[in-house]
Amino acid sequence: MKREGHTHTEFCPHGSGEDVELMIQRAIQLGFDEYSITEHAPLPADFADLYEGQPTGLSDASMAASDLPAYLKKAKQMRQKYADQIRIHIGFEVDFLPEFTDWTRRFLDEYGPQTDDNLLSVHFLKGRDNCYWCVDDTLTDFEDGLLSQVNSSETLYQFYFKQVLDSVQADLGQYAPNRIGHITLIKKFQDYFHLDSAFSISGQRLINEILLNIKEQGRQLDLNSSGLYKAYCNEQYPSLSIIKTAKLLKIPMVYGSDAHSIAEVGRGYHCMAAMAVN
Repeated sequence: MKREGHTHTEFCPHGSGEDVELMIQRAIQLGFDEYSITEHAPLPADFADLYEGQPTGLSDASMAASDLPAYLKKAKQMRQKYADQIRIHIGFEVDFLPEFTDWTRRFLDEYGPQTDDNLLSVHFLKGRDNCYWCVDDTLTDFEDGLLSQVNSSETLYQFYFKQVLDSVQADLGQYAPNRIGHITLIKKFQDYFHLDSAFSISGQRLINEILLNIKEQGRQLDLNSSGLYKAYCNEQYPSLSIIKTAKLLKIPMVYGSDAHSIAEVGRGYHCMAAMAVN
């Protein structure tokens, strides 16, 4: 079964704006049997008070709450229209923000019944001025807001993995996302800043704890190819060492291109699928 498990739509402010229907048609052309529409869920309005950095890192990070009805309507139309060609899953990529766990649970309680495939990801991390900075937006914000606050990339990794662990352990209710998104997104700019390619013993302990929790909870891991095509990452999410451990633990891994455009649908599929094979 060939599955595309992580994609975005025209409702994403930082995407290409291309119609999700054309992306689905591309997936059908490539021979995919299943396709997950997982747009960035809206962020809590009060999160702006805790955010620092480029305004676009916040304003363009997720779909607007006002677009939710149109998004869900379009996704359901696509699922019905292409039902005889491909199985379409509908969901969100939900951001984990520790101070807004209750808000996130309420969001999922309201919209979760209309979904069947959701991702839980960390895109924001506490940094300078005790504010949140976007992990994967700009080089400047990554350096000024995050790297400037630590004495090594390993320390930064540990901060990130601790928040990923918190996300996995958080009580997000009965509609909590079933898949954990790109758990090494913190390495997006690794080549530019010459971050450590491997993880320390402490970092590996956190990763192992994350994977054990995913295993115990019966969740899945996002096998995300997008990092391969980022100018300063050149590596899939997660790193190969994590994929190997996940395989040993028999954690289900679902390929996702994290496509924000037609051309990105299915990118790196064969490479990623081969990594997941035991």
